[in-house]
Amino acid sequence: MRAELAQMIGDITGELEGELVTAIPGLSLYRRSEPSPCNSATYEPRLVVFVQGLKRINLGKTTYLCDEKTFLLTSVDLPVVSQVVAATREKPLLGLTLRLEMAEVRRLLSQEEFAGHHEPCGASGMAVGETGIELLSACLRLLDLIDAPQDIPFLSSLIEREIVYRLLRSPQGKHLRAIATHGEQSHRTAKAVNWLRMNYEKPLRIEELAEMAQMGVSTLHHHFRSMTAMSPLQYQKQLRLHTARERMLSDGLDAASAAYEVGYESASQFSREYSRFFGQPPMRDVKAQRDAITREA
Repeated sequence: MRAELAQMIGDITGELEGELVTAIPGLSLYRRSEPSPCNSATYEPRLVVFVQGLKRINLGKTTYLCDEKTFLLTSVDLPVVSQVVAATREKPLLGLTLRLEMAEVRRLLSQEEFAGHHEPCGASGMAVGETGIELLSACLRLLDLIDAPQDIPFLSSLIEREIVYRLLRSPQGKHLRAIATHGEQSHRTAKAVNWLRMNYEKPLRIEELAEMAQMGVSTLHHHFRSMTAMSPLQYQKQLRLHTARERMLSDGLDAASAAYEVGYESASQFSREYSRFFGQPPMRDVKAQRDAITREA
């Protein structure tokens, strides 16, 4: 079944490198035919099912290795650094990504089947699990709809609902349940994470963030680190650096302009922190990224 899914993704993506957005809302396919340098990104709540190759994903100081037997579950917005480790033209990295709507997760959790599930606080916002037959089967049926576009509006939502159900029933389901359940500390921590995600360029006042989450400062620090593998300040800093890198690459901003846009008051401080995080100064790093993109093209 895994081989069949890999064949389908390979046939649909063809020779395309990178991400292919499909006609099914929230569903993308992914192909890479060679190892990649480290790339920064912000992962939204999503399911990634890998069916071939090997990818390394770093969240803070935590490393996740994803091969053809695994899926990656992200339940809050998280800044990560990822790298394709194993991929060739004959055996490329292949996978699919499905955006998760937390409102749908909450609707499923209201069903009787999930009554009485109480998860411990401090659930991580990212987890890796082994892909079972039921999940693979649902993914195959979802991809089948690409050849039947007239069925997508009705059937895709039903299959996606089944996929969320399978995730909630899996050992990794606690990561979704804790964050989606109103009143739980993990849910309140997720509110703080989401606020920082939307307001990363603003000054961080931890007391105000804790008050918004209805938690004490030390409690917020503890649960924030459990969920994101970093402190609120580190999370904000990584979001700023990831976003600045993206703006320099896509919009052609210089380092100083990018620094001020993401909230830095000092261009020199931005350059120092950027160099520590990405390994080289901003413009040198951006040039290396552009050169890598040109080689792939």
